[in-house]
Amino acid sequence: MNAHDDMRIVVFAKAPHPGKVKTRLMPAFSASAAAQLHAALVIHTLQTLTTNHRWPVELWCSPSDRHDFFQRCAQRFPITLHTQHGEGLGARMRVAAEAALQRSAHLMLVGTDCPTLCADDITLCAASLHDHDAVLGPAEDGGYWLLGLQRVDEQLFHDIPWGSGRVLAHTRTRLQELGWRWRELNARWDVDRPEDVARLRDAGLVLLAQAVEIPHSQAAQMTP
Repeated sequence: MNAHDDMRIVVFAKAPHPGKVKTRLMPAFSASAAAQLHAALVIHTLQTLTTNHRWPVELWCSPSDRHDFFQRCAQRFPITLHTQHGEGLGARMRVAAEAALQRSAHLMLVGTDCPTLCADDITLCAASLHDHDAVLGPAEDGGYWLLGLQRVDEQLFHDIPWGSGRVLAHTRTRLQELGWRWRELNARWDVDRPEDVARLRDAGLVLLAQAVEIPHSQAAQMTP
């Protein structure tokens, strides 16, 4: 095995319950439409990450890996399912990261909000973790779309203002305080707000943009 292959990909995702995901798209889009787009983004992310089957992919699910949507994902893609545990997002991320590092030397943690994530990002993260303690993918909204690690420290996840535009700055500060060496990838955008749906079309991701236009009954049959 190539040294760069010793990485595990951890994907964090919520079940597509209307009114509980992509809430910042509302009221421009209905709760059902927002949930349909969320589901489409999860599927798009898993497709990107599993195309070459080079790195094991773990889907960490909320509220439970028993949800029908996640079960269908596992039938379609070569992934393993895990249930998120912990009080708050930071604790759940730390638990998942520690578990993944028991199975591989390095890990890459991503959500499903970044539609332009590509295979080159994964390859660059894997290579970078052999001479960096961490890898960050900065998001335009002040968060991050990727976190690569070769070890875990609670400071990276504790008392971070998740969901705010200060996540990236706080994480950089924590990395500096730890004395870790990290690499940053190109900044990318997340799909969080109504104007981001238009950006999907501009980026050529028309099928994702159309997810908010498909009737809910039809979307339920299509995904995944």
